[in-house]
Amino acid sequence: MNARLLVRALRDPGTVAQFGAGQWNALIAMARAERLIGTLALRIGDRPVPDAARPILADARLDAEREARQALWEADRAEAALKPLGVRVVLLKGTAYAAAGLKAGEGRFIGDLDILVPRDCMEAVEKHLMLAGWEWVKSDSYDDAYYRQWMHELPPMIHQERDRMIDVHHTILPLTARQRPDAGAMIADAISITDGLHILSPEDRVCHAVAHLLADGDLAGGLRNLWDVHCLLAEADPAALEARAARHGLSPHVRQARRMADALYGAGRERLTLWDRIVLARLLARNGWGKETRKGLRFAFYLRSHWLRMPPTMLARHLFTKWRKGHRPA
Repeated sequence: MNARLLVRALRDPGTVAQFGAGQWNALIAMARAERLIGTLALRIGDRPVPDAARPILADARLDAEREARQALWEADRAEAALKPLGVRVVLLKGTAYAAAGLKAGEGRFIGDLDILVPRDCMEAVEKHLMLAGWEWVKSDSYDDAYYRQWMHELPPMIHQERDRMIDVHHTILPLTARQRPDAGAMIADAISITDGLHILSPEDRVCHAVAHLLADGDLAGGLRNLWDVHCLLAEADPAALEARAARHGLSPHVRQARRMADALYGAGRERLTLWDRIVLARLLARNGWGKETRKGLRFAFYLRSHWLRMPPTMLARHLFTKWRKGHRPA
């Protein structure tokens, strides 16, 4: 068994009527592991489900609603903290989807608050957030220096009272990545949703989701990210998306994400490449207990994620430093 059971339920919720007890157990375990349980619950809606599953799905809907409210409150607090700067603050990921009422935000569990601001404003943004109660999560001097020199964001911060994290980005991929998205254009073309908050344009939302899925990371939790892409593609203009992806150096990634989203969540008309199938095998690697499988494949994608982020010499030095400090890939 793999996560195709979850994919099937998301694509066509009516099929859950055919599931037996074992399939329901696996479905819920997989959905929880992929943080898609809220989305699944909303997709199933009022359809008949087993008595044991009904309270689980109801709780998931309530949890997603609560997380959305908390995320929007955090966005409001960040806006208030940064308002004196007059900086354009762009919401990213789940908070942006919830704030704009997008399909990708329906039932989505939202963790950190992710924002995008101009790079030349990062120092001022950092100071104002600290004055408003945020503090550093990472105390390790190596990690702090690594973030500031090479990453696309500040080291993560957490609020002293609310225990909620914020990630402040100045672009969408690490500075060492092979692709160099035009963050300035993303910020300039962002859409205002309140007096002080913005979200990316529909095409840039796709580019960001695709970059996060395929150009930065080991694809852990990728089924949710690909669901985001599937939903966001419906709101983007295809021709404008092609032009925007080319501007950000993400055209191959956007095309691949479109093929894979169609294969899992769409009509399945797109022809898949061998690489597409390998990536999909990584995304689907879960068993009926919700645990990840195919350890070798996962480790290969873990190494690939670092290879994408930095040149070989820097990669070797970074991995050795992390290993020496006790970090081991799961």
